[in-house]
Amino acid sequence: MKPHHTVQEEFLRAYDQYADALFNHSYYRVSSREVAKDLTQEAFTKTWEYLTKGKTVDNLKSFLFKVLNNLITDYYRKKKSDSLDSMQEEGFDVASTDNEKIVFAAESENALKALKELDARYQEVVIMRYLNELSPREIADIVGESENAVSVRINRSLKKLKEILKIDDESSTDI
Repeated sequence: MKPHHTVQEEFLRAYDQYADALFNHSYYRVSSREVAKDLTQEAFTKTWEYLTKGKTVDNLKSFLFKVLNNLITDYYRKKKSDSLDSMQEEGFDVASTDNEKIVFAAESENALKALKELDARYQEVVIMRYLNELSPREIADIVGESENAVSVRINRSLKKLKEILKIDDESSTDI
């Protein structure tokens, strides 16, 4: 944290900047808006408690995601379930007559099905990298691994997703 800002100012700024990204990350992981909201709020509460004890955090964004990931892990230890099934039911409304929206919803559903086929460790990095737009360095800080290990996992995840979605590497350079 920057010394010229109070802990409270930095925390409030972090809340404004990262609350939506943390909620989205949590929602993609737990597939329940209420649970995601609760976990996101708890991540901020635990971070605030940590900071008010006089402890410092070098990268508040990474710290918040790490706290949230720990909370999500705890949630799944308590409740074993498939994290993406209900998201397909809740998250995509194909009722629109707009062709682009219908195509997007179908493509999104296919991507969710493919993502669901990945191992949880691969799902996690894909969600953090492409949905939360975190850098490999930030993801490494969150999951407690080297940046290189995270980059390798992201690349393997993308390769596996391309195989599942039957995307030819030569015709497409990005998912």
